[in-house]
Amino acid sequence: MMFRRSRAAFVAASILSVPLALSPIVTTPAAAQWVVFDPSNYAQNILTAARTLQSVNQQITQLQNEATMLINQARNLASLPYSSLQQLQQSVKRTQQLLSQAQNIAFDVQQIDRAFQQQYRNVSMSVSDSQLVTDARSRWQNTVGGLQDAMKVQAGVVGNIDTNRAQMSALVGSSQSATGALQATQAGNQLLALQAQQLADLTAVVAANGRAQALTEAERAAAAEQGREQRRRFLTPGSGYQPGNALMFNNGN
Repeated sequence: MMFRRSRAAFVAASILSVPLALSPIVTTPAAAQWVVFDPSNYAQNILTAARTLQSVNQQITQLQNEATMLINQARNLASLPYSSLQQLQQSVKRTQQLLSQAQNIAFDVQQIDRAFQQQYRNVSMSVSDSQLVTDARSRWQNTVGGLQDAMKVQAGVVGNIDTNRAQMSALVGSSQSATGALQATQAGNQLLALQAQQLADLTAVVAANGRAQALTEAERAAAAEQGREQRRRFLTPGSGYQPGNALMFNNGN
């Protein structure tokens, strides 16, 4: 009886020892770390991050504005790619050459004074008839030359019209496609230069026509003065008839 109790106790102890051997052993770490959530600190961190992001966005916007400003400044400082200066200078040069080809009496104050003193002065009573004819012919040549010069200048100015039309079209197109203030200003300045060149042509035509008209009037005035002198000479009585010896027959003996 005593043996059975000991055996039963041994079996019970063996059964109870099996779960303990098979169950895992859980150990507690020596230094456990606990994460504590602080709502106030979390909110403060979120607010700081938002402010930092806003500051970065503002800096990006400022950089974009500065870049746009630099681009606009570059456009405003960009020069106009088209220039009509050479064509306008050539047109003015052609008109000047036509004016410099004035015949007999040029557009020069001193030369005009000398010509009028020599050819358009009051007719002297001591001048011979042949000299009167020579002076009249010289004045006529001056008048015809002035009329021819005026027509040449007019033809040259008319020839510049087609060039001016092409330049005006190009400048207006450049002005409309200007990308900056400088290009627009330069296009406007070139349009003003074109207008000045056209005014120069108009001035040349007026001067040439005025010269031709002045020579015509001067010739008319000189011709009237010469006509009075020639009439005076014609009406002035001469020495009359002077009797003299006349040989009627030639007597050889």
